[in-house]
Amino acid sequence: MTVSAINIGRPFFDITLIEDEATFAVRGSAIVLNLSQSPLRLEQQQLSSLQSAIVRRTALREVNWAVVIEGFESFDDEAAFCAEVRRTWPSAFDVRKEERLRGVEHYMSPKVRIGEVGLSLYHSASVPLKVGLHRDHPFCPVPGFREVHTQLVGFGKMQQCRERDLSTMYLEEYLAPGATHRPMYDAQGQYPWHQYETITPSIFMAVELLPAAALPLLEKTN
Repeated sequence: MTVSAINIGRPFFDITLIEDEATFAVRGSAIVLNLSQSPLRLEQQQLSSLQSAIVRRTALREVNWAVVIEGFESFDDEAAFCAEVRRTWPSAFDVRKEERLRGVEHYMSPKVRIGEVGLSLYHSASVPLKVGLHRDHPFCPVPGFREVHTQLVGFGKMQQCRERDLSTMYLEEYLAPGATHRPMYDAQGQYPWHQYETITPSIFMAVELLPAAALPLLEKTN
């Protein structure tokens, strides 16, 4: 049984990774994302694998593997809150060096990896964001990479396209605080062309679920 504090969101968010806990008390408000293949239970409801929700003053039960995020509504002025985030986090381009991120108002927290899960936070400041359609994730050297995004602040949408052209879009999912889009990858871990787009300035959490074969290779590069 493990309850681990994840420091990447501080001082803005308190993030906890929970593994194998029979119960976990949420005393205020929190966004909960179930990372397990088995359901997470609360009251008369459940969260299935990679589903999330805002929960308030309740107990989570049968928590095999989950992330709990607090502080996502602990501010009076959202614009001022986001401005402080921009002063604290570097641009995603400076960290990741991907050309599609050059000149984009997209900022990121540090990233943490615990076993097969990687967590990082992003602040998308402009509307529209224009982060760029992509389907590859070059930092994962082997097939089977899985990723979802959970909205924390503001409103966004995840767009999927047949080609690297927005005119070929076939699916768009809207994201409000507490929401996670449906997984986009197929059984082989292949992705369509996709991008995150802002409706308002936004903060979301990227959740990477890495194939076991990638872990030794990533350790060599860290």
